[in-house]
Amino acid sequence: MTTQQQETQDAGCARYVYRLRVSATAEELLTGEWGRCRWIWNECVARSKKAFADGEMCGPARLDKMLTEARAGNAWLREGSSVPQQQIIRDFGRSRAKALKDIKAGLPMRQRVGMPGRKKLKDSRPSLNYTRRGFRLKDGRLHLAGGISLTVVWSRQLPAEASSVRVYRDSLGHWYASFVLPAEVQPLPRTGAVIGIDWGVKELATTTSDAHDLPHPHPHPQLGRKAAGKLARYQRMMSRRKPHRGQAASTGYRKAQRQAAKLHQKIARQRQDTGRKWARAVVRDHDAIAVEDFRPKFLAKSSMARKAADAAIGATRKALVEMGRKHGRAVHLVNPAHTTMDCARCGARAKHALLLSERTYTCTACGAVSPRDKNSPSVMLVRAGLTPAGAEGVRPSGALLQGAA
Repeated sequence: MTTQQQETQDAGCARYVYRLRVSATAEELLTGEWGRCRWIWNECVARSKKAFADGEMCGPARLDKMLTEARAGNAWLREGSSVPQQQIIRDFGRSRAKALKDIKAGLPMRQRVGMPGRKKLKDSRPSLNYTRRGFRLKDGRLHLAGGISLTVVWSRQLPAEASSVRVYRDSLGHWYASFVLPAEVQPLPRTGAVIGIDWGVKELATTTSDAHDLPHPHPHPQLGRKAAGKLARYQRMMSRRKPHRGQAASTGYRKAQRQAAKLHQKIARQRQDTGRKWARAVVRDHDAIAVEDFRPKFLAKSSMARKAADAAIGATRKALVEMGRKHGRAVHLVNPAHTTMDCARCGARAKHALLLSERTYTCTACGAVSPRDKNSPSVMLVRAGLTPAGAEGVRPSGALLQGAA
């Protein structure tokens, strides 16, 4: 499943995340519930490998039967609710089906989703899924199947009844509840404007509208670089205190590990906030958006890895698509191939790829000259069927829009 297909599949739901106040008793119950679900996941992995070796099928029906037999023969499994245990099997089935689909499609190894592996006790964080019959909200508290009661920090109201909830713990040990609700479109007034967006590293986003260009990074310059000193200090502390194999981690190691995780989370939240603010402004001012369907994963293995991480292209792109869907704007994901070689005016393609040092695009067919960074977002508009009528990307009357992403 491609990123675009996944976004289309999730278009009908919205997620509302809230912090949880978890007592010692509730945390013990949640941890015990996760221990049972983790055991079931590892059993699914073992059964899947055995079925593959024997040339047999291993679908959801077979795994459901395995769960029924396991609960019948193990009293400690029956102590927990069957709802999260059934949902962990559903999660395993989706993960395995995606991996098998990539193998069948013959994708290269670097693009495949790996087969689901075992969840280790020390490396996996608790994550429990409950359907509607497994939870209820009463007097502002979240009551889960199995007699688990949690206090929710209601930072905002739930606009509708939730269909499911996921309770999970992050790297800092904080618990959260993620409620799934039907997506509600909040349409904005029409502006008659369109915009093309091209991702980059020198500038995070270059657009056909100068007012909406997003410098790299903005508004917190060099988030990762500013935090690199503190992060290096914590990592040195962890390296000096790293326990030997088979030994428990010391208090100093766990403290440094927590400080490093806290710093990582702070940077991630700053980047997310930057992307959401910019996406809100773009969606507010334009009826249709043509954005490069860029996959920045390969940059992590290049010499631009740190700068690309600072830019957080993936998080910003995700925020733009979600914001456009929320407010009923048409978002077109455009194939990024040859966007730096095509002419936005006549559509001619250069015979040779432009070097990164060449910052001006000159078309040999029609003679158009424009900044290279401004030519690419204009090509996005042309490919999406949104022909710009000027620098601000105003759509001429009668122009047809393609289906939204």
